[in-house]
Amino acid sequence: MEQTDSALMRDLIQHETWSEVATHAENMHVQDIAAALDGLEPDVVARALEELPKESWPDIVSYLSLNCQNLLLQQLDDESGRLIMSDLSPDDRTTLLEALPADQVEQLLKLLSPGELKHALQQLGYPEDSAGRLMTTGFITLREYWTLGTAIAHLRRHRDDQETINTLYITDHKGRLQGTISLKRLVLEDPDRKVEELVSGEPVSIFASEDRTEAVRLIQHYDITALPVVDANGALLGVVTVDDVMDVAEEENTEDFHKIGGMGAVGLSLRDASPALLYRKRIGWLVLLVFMNLFGGASIAHFEATIEAVIALVFFLPLIVASGGNAGAQAATLMVRALATGDVHARDWLKLWGKELSVSLALGLTMGAAIWGIGLWRGGYDVALVVSLSTLLVVVIGSMIGMLLPFVLNRFNMDPATASAPLITTIADICGILIYLSIATAILQIGVI
Repeated sequence: MEQTDSALMRDLIQHETWSEVATHAENMHVQDIAAALDGLEPDVVARALEELPKESWPDIVSYLSLNCQNLLLQQLDDESGRLIMSDLSPDDRTTLLEALPADQVEQLLKLLSPGELKHALQQLGYPEDSAGRLMTTGFITLREYWTLGTAIAHLRRHRDDQETINTLYITDHKGRLQGTISLKRLVLEDPDRKVEELVSGEPVSIFASEDRTEAVRLIQHYDITALPVVDANGALLGVVTVDDVMDVAEEENTEDFHKIGGMGAVGLSLRDASPALLYRKRIGWLVLLVFMNLFGGASIAHFEATIEAVIALVFFLPLIVASGGNAGAQAATLMVRALATGDVHARDWLKLWGKELSVSLALGLTMGAAIWGIGLWRGGYDVALVVSLSTLLVVVIGSMIGMLLPFVLNRFNMDPATASAPLITTIADICGILIYLSIATAILQIGVI
């Protein structure tokens, strides 16, 4: 099978065929070069960069993983580190700095010029996970009274000062955002027209202190490529671009998946995460669930007489208990995702409760009917009645738990993703054991010890 450009570049680097590295890199995208370098030893990455044009270093480094960026900057001399840190876009630089320990942040900040240091500290001063941390300060502003010709000339003079020019921003003499204009209209309209004639309606913006997930929502909702970030007075501070919110959306989805799986957010790629970190992130929930499962064991012990009287009940115990946990996990996954995307809100809980109740009843009846025949075969009519009725109730109760718990957590300002599959499954398992053996005791009329 033919190798990709990144794979071939990685082979050249690993075999130290330095004479071919620069030649091969000439026709490669910086993203592909970064993919080839990512994960290699820092000294190897530093050696490979020596074969590439220095002006490409910041772009390549910006696409490396945070761990690789950090290790590389520790490997490089101050001059090379200063080149990279100075030319990294403000948002990429902030993302790197906020992920590092304080002592390493201090070392890297020393590489910046006074002006760059001021901007870096300003962005680090915004709340963690805020839009202010995510924004770039590379943007161009126009004035309403300018002609389009003047605006285009201004754009050409400052073409190196911005990260995106698809949308341009109109501000007043105090820097307050007044509106936006697309580059397409700026170029295609009569150059003698005034900028104010083409300004769109009320601009969509976000405060620097707002959560970055709100920036993701606004960009998705309004289908825009860049979102202005303003202060309390409406002054334009920066811009959040669509590529940045894609990274945020991926991080948020990964974090939710981790929580749903019953572990803390790792914050690193699985390749870079140490065994100690993975242990710390996973052990908490596992220990908690061990103690919760003791209630399940105590429930079984309480119904020991029922189990001894009808051994056939043991055959169905894992099946029925798992049915409730699986149904609960399905419902929780749907609710957590819907709450995370804003598809549903806390006020919708009653309507969704009714919908989930009808769905879970249908699921329970179907599964109960499917297990009825097996119950007849293993234990006769009474056992069939017990297992089918238990399946119905366990599926309904499990679904209700899975559907309502995310809403309860959201009500108390907790992350709904904390209603993880292991937690829902454990609660549903305990309820399933109690329901199943209680119904068996009642229908089979067995005394409980």
